[in-house]
Amino acid sequence: MEGRKGVISLAVFILAAAGFPWILTNEYYISILILSGITAIGVVGLNLLLGFAGQISLGHAAFFGISAYTSAILTTNYGFPVLAGVIIGIILSALVAFLIGIPALKLKALSLAMATLGFGLIVYIFLNETITLTGGPSGFVGIPRFNVLGYEFYSDLAYYYLVAGALTLVIIISLNLINSRTGRALKAIHSSENAARVMGINVFRFKLFVFVLSAVFAAMAGGLYAHYLSFVAPSSFGFHASLQLIVMAILGGMSSVWGGVIGALFLTSMPEFLRMYEELETILYGLILILCMMFMPQGLVGGLSRLSGYIADKLFKRRLK
Repeated sequence: MEGRKGVISLAVFILAAAGFPWILTNEYYISILILSGITAIGVVGLNLLLGFAGQISLGHAAFFGISAYTSAILTTNYGFPVLAGVIIGIILSALVAFLIGIPALKLKALSLAMATLGFGLIVYIFLNETITLTGGPSGFVGIPRFNVLGYEFYSDLAYYYLVAGALTLVIIISLNLINSRTGRALKAIHSSENAARVMGINVFRFKLFVFVLSAVFAAMAGGLYAHYLSFVAPSSFGFHASLQLIVMAILGGMSSVWGGVIGALFLTSMPEFLRMYEELETILYGLILILCMMFMPQGLVGGLSRLSGYIADKLFKRRLK
């Protein structure tokens, strides 16, 4: 039954993603969808780490930055093909995650959070201070647009479908993962690491695996981000960015892959629609977050699920009458 629901949800998502550009024809809205999709790729990965494995990372935006800057520097300064630059950025991020994860994931709870926070700050300082390499606080400009085999994703519509395709791939991988033996092991670790060890689960190996996988997804998002905006700056990958990713995962619903998608879409698009209220923007933003968590403690996915169940129940009772 769970697999059937996953297939239906995936089919609905693909149809919705394909149809959005035909409904929201304004280029501004398309650009918001692109940024939402890029962010969602990273949040889905963070959701696997936080919501399913129970491991918190306060420096996850660093993997965005490592990949974005690696690809930007290689393609702009050294003439690498864009696809090669993005792949190298992903590999480097995965390697860094592996090396950081070995000591960090032996820590628990707040200690792990502080370790990942420190890692994120180190990456931010490096990007900010190495002016000759990264451009420093002013950022890195002139990054080429994403292209593959001579085809350049120049229009926002083309780039939207590229991002939608990448996000769909990430969702498929994640859904298959959580419904597999590995997913069950991660859920067991989240519930109780000691109980998972008693059952014969190699806790550290699974924690390291999901940490590296979440970094790979973040790195993929970082590469797409850099080659969409053609500009990157350290401020986009600092602590505030990492915190925002966590808020998206929690608000969307940590116990669901779709929570990462909905949380990223909601929190990326909401500030854009609140701009019309100018001075009240920050107050309204905070108020909406508070109300969401008060009335939907399991996240937007949980709230939508309860709402759909309530509507279905009412319709069923009406038919019986």
